[in-house]
This record gives sequence, C-alpha cells and structure tokens, in this order.
Amino acid sequence: MLLLSQVTLAQNKIFICKDGTSTFFSETPIENIEATSKTLSGIINTTNNEVSFLVAMKSYKFEKPLMQEHFNEKYIESDKYPNATFKGKINETIDYTKDGTYNVTATGVLTIHGVDKNRIEKGTLTINGEQISLNTKFDVNLVDHNIEVPKIVVAQIAKTIKVTNTCIFTPYIARNK
Repeated sequence: MLLLSQVTLAQNKIFICKDGTSTFFSETPIENIEATSKTLSGIINTTNNEVSFLVAMKSYKFEKPLMQEHFNEKYIESDKYPNATFKGKINETIDYTKDGTYNVTATGVLTIHGVDKNRIEKGTLTINGEQISLNTKFDVNLVDHNIEVPKIVVAQIAKTIKVTNTCIFTPYIARNK
C-alpha cells in the first residue's frame, strides 16, 4: 500500500491548497497589530517546481474592527488592489516521491498594493504521503510596495511587517464534466 501511495504521488503533478493561513504582525513600542487570513490559496507544480500563492486582502481579520477598516481603506486600498500574490519557482531539486522535510528557497515576484518586487523567500517543505506542507516566514517593507502610513499613526505601525504563511497541499484531481 505504501508503494502504491508513492506511485500515485509521483503521478500527481499539481498540488493545491485552498485554505492556508497567512498571518502578519506589526510590532512597535506603542502597539502590536496582528491579522490572520484563512483563505490563502496556492499551487505547486512538482514537474517544474513552479509555485503560486494568492490571498485576498479583505480576508485578513483583526482584533479591532477599526484596524481592519483602516488597513483595507487607507493603507492597502483593498478595493483597488484586492490580492497579494507570489509567483515563482522552488530553487532546490525535490524528490516529491520521498517523505521528508526540506529547507527550500523560491525565487519569484511578490505583488502587494499593485507593486511587483523580485524576492527570494525561504521556507520549509514537508512531504508526507500524498500531502505537501509549506511554511514560510518573511518580512515585507512597506516602502517597497508604496504603502504609505499617515504621520499621525507612523509610530503605531512598523515599517517592516512580519508575514507567516502555512499551506497544506493535496493532489489536484481534474473532474470530468
């Protein structure tokens, strides 16, 4: 049965995640701000190591409703720039038929607030049977994505935001219509 599982995994080329978690954290001496989205989606193509992620900016939930309103309307402008995306390629050669944990990097383009930024991101990829999990932690500098913070609250929002993403991928199975 284990052998059959490995053969099945090798045949699946596309793995998807529909309900990953993305969290960001802003730490300042005055106030910490944290928000979480549980709608991070992603794709891994095991044939060519391409990866792609998307999170709707309005899906982030804050402790205080006013923070969420300001985030969407004043800073990230979610109506104008509804999604953050990353499209790239895992740099390391991974044997997706072998269970294990791998430190990986992905080179690609991070798009936030309509601004593309070339990035190399680090992560941990774990293969367990027909499931792939990927965990990433990285920083986003607001200035890199033209996100302006009004001077009146500049001391309350960090210039660099810490982002943590967790996705569990399963094989994509095309449905016949």
